[in-house]
Amino acid sequence: MNFWEYLGNRHQQLLTDAYQHASAVFQCMVVATLLGVLIGILTYRSEWAGSLATTTTSTILTVPALAMIGLLIPVVGLGVPPTVIALTLYGLLPIVRNSIVGLRGVDPSLVDAATGIGMSRAMRMVRVELPLAWPPILTGIRVSTQMLMGIAAIAAYASGPGLGNVIFRGLGSLGSKNALNQVLAGTLGIVVLALLFDAAYVLIGRLTIPRGIRV
Repeated sequence: MNFWEYLGNRHQQLLTDAYQHASAVFQCMVVATLLGVLIGILTYRSEWAGSLATTTTSTILTVPALAMIGLLIPVVGLGVPPTVIALTLYGLLPIVRNSIVGLRGVDPSLVDAATGIGMSRAMRMVRVELPLAWPPILTGIRVSTQMLMGIAAIAAYASGPGLGNVIFRGLGSLGSKNALNQVLAGTLGIVVLALLFDAAYVLIGRLTIPRGIRV
């Protein structure tokens, strides 16, 4: 059968795999964003601490995804746990780096003005510094999401959820009539999901970033 016939016959399973793929990436991005921004907040004031945070998360990103998941299997088993841990770790670098850059780029006079009107350090962070640092942070989130879309496919190696299972089934049956269709369907599905997520981030940016800051 050709590719379009394959999609028509398997669309229910493909939609289920696509949903699982998107769900895994979304949930891991939420965790990675919370951790990454927190690390940025804790380290941006110190040059040494900021460099340590960036270097550490950069080092994590150099570990091949297949090796990372393989090392996690004996510790947490197969399925969702190694997928979540690996994706969360891989998603940290752009968020941590952009959080530090964004927070360091806030105009000190604005922070001083907030201090002058009686804001505590926590209030300054929540109401002044983080909103001004949000554009680069959002950029980091977008970059991390695009990376994780591709990396999540490798989670099928550990029986993880998502479109990687379709790709692996195709690669494991090369020579069969549907092998190419499976690889192509899984790959295109990931590309479409990545584009949809990026479009969502563009919309979020337009809704949350004031026009003056955006410009």
